[in-house]
Parts: sequence; structure tokens; C-alpha cells
Amino acid sequence: MAASSESASDRLWAEYEGVFQEFDDHTLARWLAQTLGQIEGHVWRASHPLMGAYRLAAQVGHDRQIWLKRLAILPAAYPIAECCRAPLLPLVTRDVVESGLICQHCGATAIPFDDIPEPQRQSLRQWASDYAPVHAVAHQEEDARQTTANADAEFERAAQSAEDLLCLLGRELMPPFLDWYPAAVWEDQDECLEVRPEDLLF
Repeated sequence: MAASSESASDRLWAEYEGVFQEFDDHTLARWLAQTLGQIEGHVWRASHPLMGAYRLAAQVGHDRQIWLKRLAILPAAYPIAECCRAPLLPLVTRDVVESGLICQHCGATAIPFDDIPEPQRQSLRQWASDYAPVHAVAHQEEDARQTTANADAEFERAAQSAEDLLCLLGRELMPPFLDWYPAAVWEDQDECLEVRPEDLLF
């Protein structure tokens, strides 16, 4: 059931992406540039509908090398990401220490962890250290689950801790990023622990 559900979700997102596939290169470039201007100055949840639309358009733009063609004027506040030469719009995930800040255009590392400015880097290192054992509960081996007297309760505690830590990320750790980047995005769910964006209200 999970596989077919995932497949249905993939098909749905492919349908959404079709809108941007129909744009010509100039229209797509203008839409991306205008949207970057609108999101500037804010920290965004990855699940926000505008971010979902932008991510789909950005992927189409990356495939067509829209930013390399320079078909639209880039908002002045955005530096160029070294990974793909698109405007820098970084995403923070729970794997930030290993993956750094992720590019919303190509999915590669836009900013290695060691290049994240202080004190954000140390705050994120501590946060990721706290988050790792919480997330690991979702990936315990079946044998370990069977030896745990109350595996369901442990899972629920981990999910609650994940909610608290993700709220901390969005509420306190992300806003200072605007001192360094024109906009930033944070991952606001943990599918492994069944934590959904709507669970994170603050």
C-alpha cells in the first residue's frame, strides 16, 4: 500500500509540474525571478504551497538551464549558487551537518556545512546532534523493536520530540539566516516518524 501511495503521490506531483513544462523559457524565467522577489526577506516552510510550486518550477528551470541563459533579471539580493549557477535559495534539513544547505534548484549542496556562518553553524550542529537519536527511533531494527517493552510508546515519544525540535528549528534557528541569505527554507516534516507540517504549529 505504501508503494502504491507513493507512486500516486509522484504522479500527482508530475501533474502539477506539467503547468511549468508548458511555459516557454522566457515565461518560466520571469515567473521564477518574480517569485524570488516575492519570497525575499522571509523564512519558509518547505511544505508551503508557494515553496512547492517554486520547487517544481525550479526543477524544470534547472533541466532547461534557465539561469545559465540569463533570460530574466535576477533580484539583486540573491547571490549565485556555485553548484548550478542559479540564485541561492538554501534549504535546511535534518541532515544539515552531512549535507550542508541544499539548493532548491538542483538538489545538490549549495553551502557546505563548514561554510555556514557562525553562530548559525554551531546552533545547527547542536540541533542536529539532538535530532539524530530521535530520528533513529524510526529506523530501529525489527529485533530491537521486539525487545523494547513499549515500542509504540517509544515511537510516540520520539515523534513528539521531533515535533518540538522541528518547531525550534523553524521558530528560533532559521530567522537569523536572513542576516546572511535573502530567503531560506526549512524542512518541516519527518515522514519516518509520521510528523506532518500541520503538527508543527507555533
